[in-house]
Amino acid sequence: MNCNDNLDAEEIRLGEDARRDKNWKRWGPYLAERQWGTVREDYSEDGSNWDYFPHEDARSRAYRWGEDGLLGICDREGRLCFALALWNGCDPILKERIFGLTNSQGNHGEDVKEYYFYLDSTPTHSYLKANYKYPQSEFPYTRLIEENQQRSQDKSEFELVDTGIFAENRYFDVFAEYAKASPNDILIKITVANRASQTAKLDILPTIWFKNSWSWGRTGESYWSKPSIEYKKDGELLLDQETLGKFHLAVEPFLGSDPPKFLFTDNETNAVKLFNAAENSSPYVKDAFHDYIVSGVKEAVNPEMVGTKAAAHYHLEIPAKEEVTIRLRLFALDEAPQHPFDEDFERIFQQRIDEAEEFYQKRVSCNLSEHENRVVRQAYAGLLWSKQFYHYGVKQWLEGDPAQPPPPKPKNRRNVDWTELYNRDIISMPDKWEYPWYASWDSAFQIVAFAKIDPEFAKQQLILFLREWYMHPNGQIPAYEFDFSATNPPVLPWACWRVYKITACKGKRDRTFLVRVFQKLLVNFTWWVNRKDTTGKNIFSGGFLGMDNIGIFDRSKPLPTGGNLQQADGTAWMAFYCLTMLAMALELADEDPAYEDIASKFFEHFIGISDAMNRLGGTGLWDEEDGFYYDQLEVDDKCIPLKVRSLVGLVLFFAVETIDFHLIERLPGFSKRMQWFLKNRKDVTQHISCMKKAQNHGRMLLAIPSQERLERVLRYLLDETEFLSKYGIRSLSRHHLEHPYILKFDHQEYCVKYLPGESNSNFFGGNSNWRGPIWFPLNYLLIEALERYYHFYGDSLKVECPTNSGQMMNLSQVGDELQKRLTQIFIPDEQGRCPWQGDNQYFANDPHWRDLILYHEYFCGDSGCGLGANHQTGWTALIARLLEDIGCKR
Repeated sequence: MNCNDNLDAEEIRLGEDARRDKNWKRWGPYLAERQWGTVREDYSEDGSNWDYFPHEDARSRAYRWGEDGLLGICDREGRLCFALALWNGCDPILKERIFGLTNSQGNHGEDVKEYYFYLDSTPTHSYLKANYKYPQSEFPYTRLIEENQQRSQDKSEFELVDTGIFAENRYFDVFAEYAKASPNDILIKITVANRASQTAKLDILPTIWFKNSWSWGRTGESYWSKPSIEYKKDGELLLDQETLGKFHLAVEPFLGSDPPKFLFTDNETNAVKLFNAAENSSPYVKDAFHDYIVSGVKEAVNPEMVGTKAAAHYHLEIPAKEEVTIRLRLFALDEAPQHPFDEDFERIFQQRIDEAEEFYQKRVSCNLSEHENRVVRQAYAGLLWSKQFYHYGVKQWLEGDPAQPPPPKPKNRRNVDWTELYNRDIISMPDKWEYPWYASWDSAFQIVAFAKIDPEFAKQQLILFLREWYMHPNGQIPAYEFDFSATNPPVLPWACWRVYKITACKGKRDRTFLVRVFQKLLVNFTWWVNRKDTTGKNIFSGGFLGMDNIGIFDRSKPLPTGGNLQQADGTAWMAFYCLTMLAMALELADEDPAYEDIASKFFEHFIGISDAMNRLGGTGLWDEEDGFYYDQLEVDDKCIPLKVRSLVGLVLFFAVETIDFHLIERLPGFSKRMQWFLKNRKDVTQHISCMKKAQNHGRMLLAIPSQERLERVLRYLLDETEFLSKYGIRSLSRHHLEHPYILKFDHQEYCVKYLPGESNSNFFGGNSNWRGPIWFPLNYLLIEALERYYHFYGDSLKVECPTNSGQMMNLSQVGDELQKRLTQIFIPDEQGRCPWQGDNQYFANDPHWRDLILYHEYFCGDSGCGLGANHQTGWTALIARLLEDIGCKR
């Protein structure tokens, strides 16, 4: 947010793009890192997406819905792609994409097995930089698969670094940099550093290709006629596509030598190789460059030097500990430079780098250390590099394509109830390898992280998810491509409210945006109430709600015991939803009294939910003996509290809002109805903090627990033998390490035990764990909630932090303490080691690794070690907001 009129160069570009004066975001890092193994590319009978389109097929088989590549870019409609291909002289395949294990190959599910890093990006991608570490020895594909497959789930994952392949620095550091001279004039530098102590050979193929839009037998949007790439002269290619227009790719001769050799083929499937077909539709197919480079099949490429996929082939010998740079330039004919590689090339690059520095200096606190600043910058870089062109039309996918074999019958396919869904947009992804598809609750946190650096993108992403080609006609927001009907926590309303406030100064906020999202959220709220409050008693049963294996049962499936599960988190999420909608309605009512009625509705609905949590059936979901909120199993007319102390019982913290008396006084309709309700429904306020008036500061409080219950739950939260770790709040209390919760029912035993690291079962695929680790998104919501509580209670409420320490803190100070603990995950100790690094010594000791940061999906509840997906920027980009807040308070 910049409330000044003094705009820097990147802000000017953002404004030009938002007004559509110049299309600065037309090109970006929108190329996925994995398209193979996705649901979109799966046309199997049994939904086995990993097996239907495996990694070994990716080099030979044209993708239907997207593309992938190494450190690449593409246009915002995924038509033309540029990326790198590498060969070290001994790998069995040409390195064109990142490698990782499938769900069945990994001992903890799917997992990327390479090292690459996002180093920088501006919001318009006027400057981009990323790094890939490519071994000089044969890449151990087979060993990584076999070793991980034979490891039990109790063991750690076998990583690339564990093979010893980086010993004696026998690898290349490959850097890809992009700088825009204009929206359609992109300067490219590929720098390769030989880190070894001896000369090493490398084949490098900067590759450009068109997505296959012509092989499916369809017409209309995304199904254009076959484009072309052809060699012109003097190291330039002409690229022609009917909607993109004409572009040139200029390739500079290396160190004064002749231009490199150009290779041409078509982006079409090698059906002869994969499916034993009699012939291919084109004599030159997708894997031609692999055959040419690795297998020496010279006739694999088109001697006519035309096609839909082309590469410049450099065969380099790089001296020990030295580096070389290759320069290219991609530009539209109407934005062509007079001389592609004159002195302006380096001048423009340096100018864009300087402008990136200026942009972030204005937004990142100057009170941060050099290392903290690096954590913030690379978090934002990862967030921006993880934008991806995502294309998925469910109706077309279910129907199949006229020119392809018919798919299985729809009843055997995923997402058969989502035929209205048609996605063809640039979307912020959790992780472009492990999660190259959106998950709606991940998106909420990612967008909040985006809000400070690209407000317009943040708002447009939220609007997008609520549009009619995303949202189901019944009001449900799509969860993720494996099952759009799954139930994710309803955090998108919170993201809308936070983005509204973050992206502009008070008095300058975008009310049109707020009105747009509010109207659509009303539809979604109604879906939740109608579908998930099955008894009509304000107790919700939402399913697994994002926290995959946190429950004693798989909460997304029918209970093995029969009966119903009354969910503490599902109910608390809906209370949070109510309060967020109430806050929005009050904001809008301040200028338009028509919103006062809907504000009253959400106020009363919140009271009803809070009352149910606290009193339904006597004590609701509250356990007076333990002083905690639990799920309850309702079966055979009995209610069994499932006494698992987990985040399930802490979600209630998020549902808290303070309301200014002066605002209420300006809303006579809302005020009158509220006063009537409080006067005539005193039965519902006994155990909740309902409109309690604070002393001296004119605020009122809405929250689920009374102050007494709040303090009891806080004792668990801040107890280091329970939830409080050195690195944040655990997802499951450490109490359950020695005291696992066991439920015996009908001769079956169900157990939940504290597990601080990776999952030890296949529950929800086995690639995530909510039974002990630390997760940034819920910690972040908790910190925000504590601040809202503090706005009401101030210093009148202090608690021991940690519990039994004798150290008293107000709730703002408690939030600060949690911030500090979370950020410690990324802060080096005296030996230079950060907790997230685990046992990997390269990051602590090697100068070529030391400044590189990975942002994991979650973190060990005891050691802070990074776990799960390791490019989750993504919601772990929230570290940037936490560090910036710490810097502002210094």
